[in-house]
Amino acid sequence: MIRAMYRLRARPGAEGAIEAAWRTVSARIGALAGNRRRELLRDADDPRSFVVVTEWADERALRDYRGGPVAADLAAAFRPLRQMCGDEAFHVLDTVAGHGPPIRVEFTVTVPEDRRTDFERGYAEVATRMAGVPGYVGEELLRDPGTSTYHIFAEWSSEEAFRAWVDDPDHTRRTGPILPFTADFRRRILHITARPETVAGKENHMSTTTDVLVVGAGPAGLTTAVELARRGIDCRVVEQRAEPPAHADKAIGVHCRTMEIWEDQGIVRDAMDSGIWLTGQAVFVNGTEIHRMSWELPELPYAHLGLPQYETERILTQRLAALGVHPRRGAELTGFTQDADGVVATLAVDGGTETVHARYLVGCDGAHSTVRERLGLTFTGGLGRFPQLFMLADVDVAWDMPDGHLLRFLHQTDGKMDNMLVCVPLRGESRYRVATVAPPRFFAQTGGQDAPPGFSAELAEPALADVQAAFDQLAPAGSRVSNLRWSSVFRISHGIVDRYREGRVFVAGDAAHLHPPAGGQGMNTGIQDAYNLAWKIALAVKGVAAPGLLDSYEAERRPQGEEVVGRAVRLAGTDELDREDLKRQFLQEMSMLVSYADSQWVGESGGFDGGPGPGERAPDVGGLRRRGVGHPLRLHDLTRGTRHTLLIYADDSAAEADVLVAEKLCADARARSCGELDVYLLLSPTAPAPVMLDPPVLRDQREEFRGTYAVAGTALYLVRPDGHVGFRSRPADGDALAAHLRGVFGSTR
Repeated sequence: MIRAMYRLRARPGAEGAIEAAWRTVSARIGALAGNRRRELLRDADDPRSFVVVTEWADERALRDYRGGPVAADLAAAFRPLRQMCGDEAFHVLDTVAGHGPPIRVEFTVTVPEDRRTDFERGYAEVATRMAGVPGYVGEELLRDPGTSTYHIFAEWSSEEAFRAWVDDPDHTRRTGPILPFTADFRRRILHITARPETVAGKENHMSTTTDVLVVGAGPAGLTTAVELARRGIDCRVVEQRAEPPAHADKAIGVHCRTMEIWEDQGIVRDAMDSGIWLTGQAVFVNGTEIHRMSWELPELPYAHLGLPQYETERILTQRLAALGVHPRRGAELTGFTQDADGVVATLAVDGGTETVHARYLVGCDGAHSTVRERLGLTFTGGLGRFPQLFMLADVDVAWDMPDGHLLRFLHQTDGKMDNMLVCVPLRGESRYRVATVAPPRFFAQTGGQDAPPGFSAELAEPALADVQAAFDQLAPAGSRVSNLRWSSVFRISHGIVDRYREGRVFVAGDAAHLHPPAGGQGMNTGIQDAYNLAWKIALAVKGVAAPGLLDSYEAERRPQGEEVVGRAVRLAGTDELDREDLKRQFLQEMSMLVSYADSQWVGESGGFDGGPGPGERAPDVGGLRRRGVGHPLRLHDLTRGTRHTLLIYADDSAAEADVLVAEKLCADARARSCGELDVYLLLSPTAPAPVMLDPPVLRDQREEFRGTYAVAGTALYLVRPDGHVGFRSRPADGDALAAHLRGVFGSTR
């Protein structure tokens, strides 16, 4: 990491203009390849003195910036505003890796009794902001019993890393929420000289314990950890990469179903604020447009979002930090063993080793998964590879094409595709991520041998001229590309492993299945793997899961993985999979039709004529009214969260005794689910409301629930924590529900 600091002093009265000039150019700096951070700092004691701070992935990125048009434009904007007194200076600072042993830093502060809530709220925000600080491992907030004296006990990889953080200009911004209390802080630096369970004769070795070890801090791993942490499960996330990705080199499309998951996790607004809507698709074959489709379907709760994967990982990491979990970067899994009691994993970290004792291990470590390799999992039918090499690039495109559309340009000879160009809009004016077949010279660089799957760092980066050549052949005449920010060569691999679980170890995401990069299928499927798995592991850790519940992960998710891999491979080489039913195909692409109907862990009783069946996604409806609430509620307001939700329905045709039984049914279901269940009674607009304390009563005022879920008389729906229907019955059948709950929670009651 390289940090550059440029100091300047404004002319009298030009302070505001300096800030305005910075805001104008700042976004352009952030769009440059390798830029990690940019800030304008103002001296608190001298308001005319400013410091421009930029941080870069490496020297090349900084050199390209300094020699490029963005830096020149910034200098030109500052030139008439700065005071020419010789005090300007440009400093380049190399970030030095931490040295020495890990340390603990203890901060002690006593806050006014009436400010405790403010301090604790501010601390939670600071903990979120600390994610990604170099050398920062994690911390705890402790309080002396019966007092307002707090202790922050933080671990850093070294004293040098901690002192570099104290001197970092970013320090004040990140700790801003607790700055009002820092005047009374007392600080001690404690060197860690020994750890419990230190292995005799081995230096730099430590041993830790956790409930779940998650390997990999990509979208699947972060989602797994978020879901576990939301449920109070102790988990650790380790990631071999020392730094988060900085390029849009992977998935961009975020599916509607993933957006619903993010709404449940509380991050959907962050995602929408950081991305752009992908509003449609147009497909061209040999220069002729064969179809154009709008993706803005009114029945979808969210449209298709364009968001680079590095932004997805940033948002998920921040959410995880708010839950008190910080991924440990630069930690490589080197091996593990397991038995009936748990998993013992070995990590290489900070020049030493660490042993982690966990009850479960989840491998989300990507296409080159160590967990998959160590388990001996094989790809069913072998790992498939496309014969061509492909190249990716992040460029600006000048052309007359519809905004917000994913554009596919195919070239066919004798009915067979021999070249393609896919352009996905990115945030920024005329900015696209493009994929196309790489020029032949790249394959020649491999010596005629098969290039490795994934992204090929060994091969030279494609140039702007290579991208323009593809546009000249496939895009509309006159299309021009510019501003190449990043490029790479890759080979498409595809396959799915023979099993998703071995004992107490699971695989998810790219560790389990590999896809052509068609619509972000791999990332979205991996997120849904994690969303399915984590609640089941959480119940197992709490000791309330039925025997065999963990088997449902592979039973439910592997068929979905097979379907997605097969569909993505077929779609990658065609102009369209099914032109007769484009809408259904799009809903399938958006993961809105995912169903676990064949799972033995879902069921029903009685007769239904429509409505979401067992294993299907539970759709949202509106118009629910609850006494004391001045606005209508959505069904997802009730089902959102970490537990199962039981919805008992009754209309005015139901006998009063059948409605009153809801109270007993509610109590019985809660007991059988070990408290992992919320229950609501939904009544039609004219049904009499019984006098009862439990469950809470809501009115289906617009009868949207009745129509969507095909209920009448009495009925019930059990919605799982992952938003799929676990069980339904019509009429409401308490005995059948109890039998189903025994298969999930294992209650013998």
